[in-house]
Amino acid sequence: MASLLLRQRRVSALGVSRILQAVNGDSFRLQPESNCRTFATFGVIIRNYSSGKGTAKLDFTDLTRPHTWYLNARKKQRKVFLHVGPTNSGKTYHALKRLESSSSGVYCGPLRLLAWEVAERLNKARVPCDLITGQEKDEVDGAKHKAVTVEMADVTSDYECAVIDEIQMLGCKTRGFSFTRALLGIAADELHLCGDAAAVPLIQELLKVTGDDVQVRSYERLLPLVPLEVPLGSFSNIRTGDCIVSFSRKGIYKLKKKIETGGKHLCSVVYGSLPPETRTRQARMFNDASSEFDVLVASDAIGMGLNLNISRIIFSTMKKFDGLERRDLTVPEVKQIAGRAGRYGSKYPMGEVTCLDAEDLPLLHSSLKSASPTLQQAGIFPSFDFIYMYSRLQQKRGLYQILEDFLENAKLSENYFFANCEEMLAVYCHQKVAAVIDELPLSLQDKYLFCISPVDMDDEISSQGLTQFAENYAKKGLVRLKEIFSPGSLQVPKTHSALKELESIHKVLELYVWLSFRLDESFPDHELASSQKAICSMLIEEFLERLGFQNPTSRKLNSLMAKKRRQYL
Repeated sequence: MASLLLRQRRVSALGVSRILQAVNGDSFRLQPESNCRTFATFGVIIRNYSSGKGTAKLDFTDLTRPHTWYLNARKKQRKVFLHVGPTNSGKTYHALKRLESSSSGVYCGPLRLLAWEVAERLNKARVPCDLITGQEKDEVDGAKHKAVTVEMADVTSDYECAVIDEIQMLGCKTRGFSFTRALLGIAADELHLCGDAAAVPLIQELLKVTGDDVQVRSYERLLPLVPLEVPLGSFSNIRTGDCIVSFSRKGIYKLKKKIETGGKHLCSVVYGSLPPETRTRQARMFNDASSEFDVLVASDAIGMGLNLNISRIIFSTMKKFDGLERRDLTVPEVKQIAGRAGRYGSKYPMGEVTCLDAEDLPLLHSSLKSASPTLQQAGIFPSFDFIYMYSRLQQKRGLYQILEDFLENAKLSENYFFANCEEMLAVYCHQKVAAVIDELPLSLQDKYLFCISPVDMDDEISSQGLTQFAENYAKKGLVRLKEIFSPGSLQVPKTHSALKELESIHKVLELYVWLSFRLDESFPDHELASSQKAICSMLIEEFLERLGFQNPTSRKLNSLMAKKRRQYL
């Protein structure tokens, strides 16, 4: 099916784009006046140094004082509240209540699902709130509040209140920079940070130089979490409200089939490569007490971003493949997933957690008793302005060469690390899409934009889509969706491989939408891409409903899904 939708081209994975996605990719749109503003403020944000003759120079590789990059925030005496505690402790609830009562504010979350949820909550409370993510912008009349993905955080506006959720992710190798940028850069009278207590010492250290007033508020779980002494054993012991966790897509579907062929339960599924809309609807089916989908089979994607009425978490394994090796789950990973059981306000008086096999129980129990390792460093990465100024001093023209040279010479303080820098340099000698883009007649700014786009470079169809978009843009300055995609050719997948293809196509359509927000005149088919993306989600859901045990009610659901799809067509 992919051959009908994307012209075939073989391209290997891009290490650089993984790095640059975490920079400020979702918020990137360099305005014409940006370069002038850069020259005007670099004297403040870049440390001067003297040569032997005493002449002053600007060292564009000196990144040791990132707090000075955000002048608006430094003008404020911010009150910073750290809300820390385990999952289901109410820490985010209290921060959001303050956001709701403020005259203006912004919520920054790690996932689109979380931003959607907060925007919906505030609008229902009659607090007009815009929703802004990398793929959508839903503006509400009179709104003075925003719910955004953290990459979209606006560090130029003033707010009364700001909330950054899952703040411990500033230590993430790939996305840490975005959280660090929001922490240092948001200009709010009150800044509420929600997350794991392991982030507290690092945040206190980072904010020593900002003059902010920092207060820590600790929370305990609202309902107990009980680690069971016995494993699940047989699948006949599965019960309503259970969530069984697997760390591979293939494993998830195997578990779903095993449970459903028993004839007692129907399973919703949630995993990372499912479209966000599909994940949300699958979660709603599971949460709905009147639904027949009373068991959830999921990946660690349930660790954040979805409110789920889970009674018991069951680990099918305590190992996962992290892209390099198959390893034991870390203490934070175990706690984040296990903590989803026993949500406050659900019908379950407590949460339980166990494993499928008895041999995994010792690691589960020891992890739940252990404290999460304290974070030592926060992620950081230079903005386009830094790369641009540095490039003016170099003879090298390619973005990849400029970036690689910049990283080799850049200087950081001991509290920061470059987001995924080591992985990028390790794969430098291999062919990458960046090399393809560097050969195109594009400005440095355009090359940077394509490299920071939210493309999954481990997905062949997705990487092909990025390359074709860049090539068409370079040749004509106009990219029509129909040139590489055939609307009307989508259909319900019949096999797992066809399902995976459809998920990849959804990513390509999502990429087009992302680019259309930033280069709207050159990517004009925003509405078409959005509608086809919605159809992709529905077709994937229809496949999920057909998989495994079937009964008359679920067939009615399939009929309803088909009716909705026809509305889009």
